[in-house]
Amino acid sequence: MEIKKVGVIGCGAMGSGITRVCARSGYQVVVSEINDELLNKGLSSISSALTRRVAKGELSQPDKEAILGRIQGTTNTQDLSSCDLVIESASENIELKKKIFAEMDRIYPKHTILATNTSCLSVTDMAMATKRPEKVVGLHFMNPAPVMRLLEIVKTIVISRETLETSQRFGESLGKTIITVQDSPGFIENRLLVPFLLNAIRMLETGIATREDVDTAIKGGLNHPMGPLALADLIGLDIVLFIANAMYEELKDPQYIPPVLLKKMVTAERLGRKSGKGFYEYR
Repeated sequence: MEIKKVGVIGCGAMGSGITRVCARSGYQVVVSEINDELLNKGLSSISSALTRRVAKGELSQPDKEAILGRIQGTTNTQDLSSCDLVIESASENIELKKKIFAEMDRIYPKHTILATNTSCLSVTDMAMATKRPEKVVGLHFMNPAPVMRLLEIVKTIVISRETLETSQRFGESLGKTIITVQDSPGFIENRLLVPFLLNAIRMLETGIATREDVDTAIKGGLNHPMGPLALADLIGLDIVLFIANAMYEELKDPQYIPPVLLKKMVTAERLGRKSGKGFYEYR
């Protein structure tokens, strides 16, 4: 099967990034949102990001216009019916996602591959909400999708070989580095990342070191471009907390228990860069 047209459900931070990646790679893309306000906000973020690339000399104006010309926004999910692949990028809520997958299964043609961008939830649960579980796959784009090279392809025990191979070819066509993983909590990336972040928070919480020294140790000692506390701020502390809770619920492994400090910061709405204050302050 060949992917010619891509649908994206959700035009938030991840959905807009995925839309931009697909359109940049030559695909016609239809992206949907639940209302005009959210849709226009997402489409504006795509246009602004491309404008910045033009200003930096990284993209020509004609190429920017061509990318935008390949993107169609809508608030009607029926408009995605002509897509060969539809990628769900809604909030990380399993019941919401299962509802979306049941609706996609009902209204989209039987050949359409249904994908989720979840970072930690069960792809199998979503697949079994449809009557085509063999055509459901996880496509976990890293954030921000236009910048990060990695794409995790998550396969369930019921996925067909054709769906998996088509998804792998699609990922490669986006210029991504592909890894394939079984459907398990956190997949590969978050299975390794979350304990790393939580341990850094615990070191700060117990007074072992300052936030600057924790981050400097990782940047200078392991050659990471960013320390774990700054990275948690970038991801969003509420998202880190959600993923940690979800993984602990599934695995019951103590290393995924969120530190009290993380829970208090989320309660106090110190969420990181998006709120202007997390472990660091941002203007």
